[in-house]
Amino acid sequence: MSSEAAVTPTTKPIAPTRVERKARQKRDLPLSKQLLYQAILLLIAFSVLFPILWIASLSLDPRDISRPTELNLIPPGASLDAYQRVLDKPTANPVSFGELALNSLKLGLGVSIFSVLVGVSAAYVFSRFDIKGRRVLMIAVLGVLMLPSIATIAPLFVMLNKIQIGPNPADSLRNSLLGVGLAITSGALPFAIWNLKGYLDTIPIDLEEAARIDGASYNQIFVRIILPLATPALAVTGFLGFLSGWTEFALSWQFLTNPKDFTLAMSLWNMTGQYADSTPWSAFAAMSLLVAAPVAIVYLLLQKYIVSGLTIGSVK
Repeated sequence: MSSEAAVTPTTKPIAPTRVERKARQKRDLPLSKQLLYQAILLLIAFSVLFPILWIASLSLDPRDISRPTELNLIPPGASLDAYQRVLDKPTANPVSFGELALNSLKLGLGVSIFSVLVGVSAAYVFSRFDIKGRRVLMIAVLGVLMLPSIATIAPLFVMLNKIQIGPNPADSLRNSLLGVGLAITSGALPFAIWNLKGYLDTIPIDLEEAARIDGASYNQIFVRIILPLATPALAVTGFLGFLSGWTEFALSWQFLTNPKDFTLAMSLWNMTGQYADSTPWSAFAAMSLLVAAPVAIVYLLLQKYIVSGLTIGSVK
């Protein structure tokens, strides 16, 4: 009985492509370059973290020094008294920290939600529908985006001051959190529309055509296909809108007069004295960290969406 020898085919190794060779060369850096890059990254990290460490150390200092000229990571007699004072009553105004935080939260969430809803609707129209004057409208949106927000205070003040929402002459839309929120949203919408339009342009239109063949309406396509795919861009827009409302100061300072409507940013400014010696630096540092903490938490929760949304939306 004859048996045939099994011949195993020999596979020739595939040569790496040009792109792969370049990527491998970038990974295999000389030790000197690696040390140089590490030193640069450490320097950048130190320059970013140093002010934060200073503020954190200052908030724990019970001495309440008049001029913060030294840095001790753990100051002598470190305590949380400054945080307790801030949470009880940040300034001389009869408003607690909780009320201030609630006002800032209303502005942040309101601007975030409204800018996302209106922005994605307008961006979808600009991206998918060939409406008359679309190019002119997009240039107008870009022009408003390039305008400094501080330049719109005077016209917004006059316009909102003419809208009465109560029986008293002082009860105008300007002197309310709603009016401030509308004013902030007017500045956040141009970026929302422009950023979301650039992201929606990257979504293949073939998906919508296939859904339309299956009998889906425009509303179903928008809600079930476009919005889920645009989650990264929506996260970016929502986060920046929340950041605008949470940290806004100029419009609130010019529009609001009732202490019950004051925000955290306004109270933080009220804590500063005319001179450096008259500023409670420990309480000011504690207040600064408490104001910054929610923004940092929101960013960490939406980090993966924010990074991808910024990189893809900016290409278009």
